[in-house]
Amino acid sequence: MHPFIHAGERPEKAACILASTNEVLTYGELEALANQGAHLLRSLGLKRGDTVAVVLGNDFEIFVAAWATQRIGLYMTAVSTKTSVDDLAYVLGNSEAKVLIAGKAYTDVATQAAQKLGSGTLHVFSHAPGDVPFLSACRHFPSSMISDTSIGSDMLYSSGMTGRPKGVKPQLPEGPIESATALMQLGESLYGMSMASSYLSTSPLYHAAPLRWAMVIHRLGGTVVIMDRFDAEQSLALIEQHRITHATFVPTHFVRMLKLDQSIRGQYDYASLQAVIHAAAPCPVPVKHAMIDWWGPIIYEYYSGTETCGITALDSAEWLSKPGSVGRAVLGVVKIVGPDGEEVPAGTQGDIYFAHGPKFEYHNDPEKTRLAYNDKGWATLNDIGWVDEEGYLFITDRKSFMIISGGVNIYPQEIENHLITHPEIEDAAVIGAPDDEMGERVVAVVQPKAGVVPNDELRERLKRFVREALGGVKCPQQFDFRSELPREPTGKLMKRLLKAEYEAAHQAQKDAMRGASVRA
Repeated sequence: MHPFIHAGERPEKAACILASTNEVLTYGELEALANQGAHLLRSLGLKRGDTVAVVLGNDFEIFVAAWATQRIGLYMTAVSTKTSVDDLAYVLGNSEAKVLIAGKAYTDVATQAAQKLGSGTLHVFSHAPGDVPFLSACRHFPSSMISDTSIGSDMLYSSGMTGRPKGVKPQLPEGPIESATALMQLGESLYGMSMASSYLSTSPLYHAAPLRWAMVIHRLGGTVVIMDRFDAEQSLALIEQHRITHATFVPTHFVRMLKLDQSIRGQYDYASLQAVIHAAAPCPVPVKHAMIDWWGPIIYEYYSGTETCGITALDSAEWLSKPGSVGRAVLGVVKIVGPDGEEVPAGTQGDIYFAHGPKFEYHNDPEKTRLAYNDKGWATLNDIGWVDEEGYLFITDRKSFMIISGGVNIYPQEIENHLITHPEIEDAAVIGAPDDEMGERVVAVVQPKAGVVPNDELRERLKRFVREALGGVKCPQQFDFRSELPREPTGKLMKRLLKAEYEAAHQAQKDAMRGASVRA
């Protein structure tokens, strides 16, 4: 299936609705603009395998660009709308982008990045003086399907913990552009997605999951309702207003909705919901229990990554029998690998790999690509976990987040999942801060709820809360308070920023002590 089929059969049906304005883009309009965009890009000399970079918000334009590139064999690299000039210039250069499409709000950063790149081969569509906006340029080209169609893909950049972002480059599929995709088949078989689906998109569309699931809905002929940013109560209102059948959330969204006053939660009707899907970050067990109690057994979870080298999934009934699991493999085969590189028995913790999944590479980085695969050809997302006898996967933590304190391995995810359930806590991050004696010390960076006073008494209450549940070894030695934690709009905690801050402070303290010693 493909939008061009639905445009031919139901041109007036809504492909997209902007939640903020109720503006509608029909399948007929989407198809015409995507065809015009494909003709425009081909007129610039772009051929199969070339890259188009976009810095676009949650609006219609990103789908026009996505479906234009998809039908002429191009890679589309969607860049964060919060990108810096330096990071955008790096992505443009690393991806070898031939075209940059920038929304009006991102014109300045796009213009400066293009200038910094200093390449005469990059064609920029923006709202800067002398440039032409992408949608305006499209309208000068035919709205008919291009003659030599070819399946394209995305090439999205994943930042990881350290260093520059890395471009995840899948192999371009072969065959007609309407060929079924693996994600589309999963959407149909696991979640009942169909032409009748009304899908609520709650997260930034420059991220892999929000963009890909919205495009699945378009392949199936459903309607995508686009939030420009997540708001807990607004999401509930939109579910009722648009009779939403499917929605994707991240655990942070669940937490924020659950913390709404019961009188607000009770105002809205959720009867239309058929499948509520979450991923992107670990969901604390009490939070997921609360969501199932609230909305019923329609909460689904999957585990994967931008690389999509494998996927696990499970429904509410399975999760209730296996609390904390992220499911069994539905794409690829899960393998747990020990320190010697060999597969370990069920119940044994190790590095999580996927065998027999789709292949990918990190663009222009053969070393990172090599490190993502082992000698058996299995791929890893650098997470740690274990499987039970029935093949259900349980994730312990990100390998890079593990804290080693006094020779003991401590996994912060378990501590964070417990802290977030404390009634006085809005958000929490647990990291390993440098410690000259222990190597690392466990630090909890905590965001209290509004109205809660961050003081020593709260610290003591939190220490007791963790120690009584998880024991003294896992209890943070230090609790620091923040008004807000650094999270991506998808809800993913940016621990690398916190770790870098504590590492810099530790180094500054050592430098100051060294300077004082020299002066003495």
